[in-house]
Amino acid sequence: MTPSLHRLIAQCVLAGVLATPIAAQVTPRPDSTANDPARTLVARLDLERYKATIKGLTRFGDRRQGTARNRAAVDWIEAQLRSYGCTPTERVTYDFQNAAPRPATTAPGGAVPTAPRPRPNYPAEGGSHVRGIRARTGVNNDSLRQPDARLRALNAEASVSGERQQVYCTKVGTTRPDEMYIVSGHMDGIGWGEAANDDGSGTALVMELARIISAPDVETERSIRFVLWNNEESGLNGARAYIAQREALQGAESPAGSRRYPEPRWLGIIQHDMMLFDHGMPRADGTLSPEQRPEADVNIEFQSNSRMSLESQKLAWFVATANDRYATDYPATVGQHMTNTDSAPFQDLIPSISLRENERGAHVGAGWNPHWHQPTDLFSTYSDKDFRLGLNAAQSTLGAISMLAGVRLVR
Repeated sequence: MTPSLHRLIAQCVLAGVLATPIAAQVTPRPDSTANDPARTLVARLDLERYKATIKGLTRFGDRRQGTARNRAAVDWIEAQLRSYGCTPTERVTYDFQNAAPRPATTAPGGAVPTAPRPRPNYPAEGGSHVRGIRARTGVNNDSLRQPDARLRALNAEASVSGERQQVYCTKVGTTRPDEMYIVSGHMDGIGWGEAANDDGSGTALVMELARIISAPDVETERSIRFVLWNNEESGLNGARAYIAQREALQGAESPAGSRRYPEPRWLGIIQHDMMLFDHGMPRADGTLSPEQRPEADVNIEFQSNSRMSLESQKLAWFVATANDRYATDYPATVGQHMTNTDSAPFQDLIPSISLRENERGAHVGAGWNPHWHQPTDLFSTYSDKDFRLGLNAAQSTLGAISMLAGVRLVR
């Protein structure tokens, strides 16, 4: 698709030519900075603050679910959200039982063979087809592949079954508190690294948006909930637990007459998962460019075979329009395959999209990111060009959610 065609489609969506409930919720905003509160909020995003939030998350290593480091990270995230004034800040508590380990098999001669690294289950049903050069990819489960002794020790505690928690905070709408958009990322990781990209980058993005939207001079017509999922790496279990516990509560006023809605009606979800690394296709020898590719972009994905496919596509194009208007460096590309991230459990219920660095099925599954679930997923691995890709995703979502939720600035 040419950039001019992309812009034409995006402008049509924003103008309401493709009439949808999403478009109908938007109060049109003029392009001038003086009359565009979304532009004012986007200007408050700062690369160094975004990096500092990612760095803060990496203090807890890979934040594997079912460990003390994971629980400490949840506590830290909640403290940060409270410090931003993003209240009420609450938790979802649920039980998760780890899968029983497979019994070891013995090879001829009594030796125990080394299990191959798991391969990702790409492409998923309705997923994209992988083309071009492939590099090996998988999940690292070998502690000795982490050369940093301090980090190896930090990540040494194994996951145990039991209680899990995940934290969220809510910007309560002034005129429609009974409706909300969900802006989310997952805070757990695996691989014996720092999970800086997967998904410290998405978690930090959501936290930075919560900070900006929670400023005293910002009001929204509709509510926005900022959710940091747990147990994504084990099978999207945190998002599934949220739906199981809270779907039936949508739109219920409690107590009656209070205009308080513990679970406003869900209007859509914008998920953020792996935001930093778009260095292109592997070379023939399996290596990748050390630099962010000049044509790097923010991928906005929806699932084409979901029940809410049409509405999700329109939400995706709306965010692409916001990227066109507010992002400073990298464009957005809309794709029709969304898989293996926390918006997937919502995709048959509400408009659901995921922002990320690469197409999940075609690119990540083909080895475009050599740090995916590896010991090299470290803060120090990434350059400012990489971090800026994540910042551009934040600019895109912040611009879009500001329009969707009806942001206004007050004095």
